[in-house]
Amino acid sequence: MKILALDMGTSSVRGMVLDADAVPVPGALARRKVHVSIDHRGAGTLDGPGYLACLVECLDELHAGGHLDGIGLVATAAQWHSIVPLDVAGDPLGPVLTWLDTRAVPPETATGPVDGAAFHARTGAWWHRFYWAVRVPWLRGHASAPPARFVGLVEYIFGVLLPEAPMSVSQASGTGLLDLRAMTWDPEACELAGLRPGELPELAPANWRGRLRSSYATRWPALANAQWTAPIGDGAASNIGSGCVDENRAAVTVGTSAAVRLVQAAPAGAELPPLPHDLWRYRVDHERIITGAAYSSGGNLFAWAQRELRLPEGAALDEALERVTPGRAMPADARLGGDRPPGLAGAGSGALAGLGFGSTAADILAGLMDALCRQVADDLVELESTVDRQVEVVLGGGAVAASAWWRRAFAAALAPRPVRHVTNPEVGGTGAAILALGRFGDIDAHSGIGRTEEGGSAVSAGRDQPHYPS
Repeated sequence: MKILALDMGTSSVRGMVLDADAVPVPGALARRKVHVSIDHRGAGTLDGPGYLACLVECLDELHAGGHLDGIGLVATAAQWHSIVPLDVAGDPLGPVLTWLDTRAVPPETATGPVDGAAFHARTGAWWHRFYWAVRVPWLRGHASAPPARFVGLVEYIFGVLLPEAPMSVSQASGTGLLDLRAMTWDPEACELAGLRPGELPELAPANWRGRLRSSYATRWPALANAQWTAPIGDGAASNIGSGCVDENRAAVTVGTSAAVRLVQAAPAGAELPPLPHDLWRYRVDHERIITGAAYSSGGNLFAWAQRELRLPEGAALDEALERVTPGRAMPADARLGGDRPPGLAGAGSGALAGLGFGSTAADILAGLMDALCRQVADDLVELESTVDRQVEVVLGGGAVAASAWWRRAFAAALAPRPVRHVTNPEVGGTGAAILALGRFGDIDAHSGIGRTEEGGSAVSAGRDQPHYPS
């Protein structure tokens, strides 16, 4: 049996095929870039139907290449925190708000949770523009018509492709409306959001499975009998794909954005570990939680710098960065896209210091990358307080896969912790496949997931994996 993994990211949507050991099949990757509309007012949106069309193109490409033959499971990693209002027919009443959108503000008459600390401990979130308790009321005032219900990007897409599209507890946790211990919608959070009965998706039970609608099964016959598993949040999938499935290892993932996260066991009803004020907490699935911090900057720093600073590419950029010592780069603030919660700084909060006539574009990029490393290092200390010890760190994601300098900068900032690098940039899709297979027990032994770089040398714990572009 093979697995089809869908990765619904912010800057691209991808479909990849993996074998029964969750090893990517060479050449079986289809990718489409998607456009995030960003403006000076804080918008950060995607076109839902356009995103669906890109996913369909990926599946058409894989079908045309014969890569869908033998698929038994479809696993999905999807961006957390997105929201789109739908009408009664299930059509969007506006664009999809992504995590990048900072426009939502609480109603003037709203006062927030009765007990903010208890709310944070229960939901893992804050009363913040990032979450649905603030976004739903704001969207009601900006939708083109009264919404019938609210869903995330993946529930909208699954609602088109599948006969039913309940929301996984992983995706629900990213809304900030889920009671993480009870795994039900939190009454106070829903009241703050002004939600009415029927306006939220049903929650998917453990081990939920779906199937394609007949019209799409005709389009992709090889998927007609495949079982679709409940989507997992992209951050949780990245941890799993990086081999960070328990409290001994933290994952630092740098894709479009960046995050540091730690997975812990927490079945339904179990008491949750203490949650530091500045960290969020979501669900991986019905058996595990994930705690961490996230940042609006990551690989998008490369995209911005290459576009605006006319940086060299490839080996020329690597050579330019080699002149900068990791940890001693230009002082900078990497919050070009503003704060992720609980911070409130808006887009445009980035800064540089120490500019001189000798400063180069590579110096600026190095300063921004180094600044992100320091942010991660500070938050990792908070994260380690939940397990009362230092942990091993595994770097993953397309941006660190592409930059040896950035990997060294992270190692310098996170010392004396062991810092390794998983070479597979498709950690999200791989992680979703591993979760669907339930292969946690031998995650380092199967499929080469443990392949890392440490101290400049590569160590292989399995078969070599193909290096896909990020």
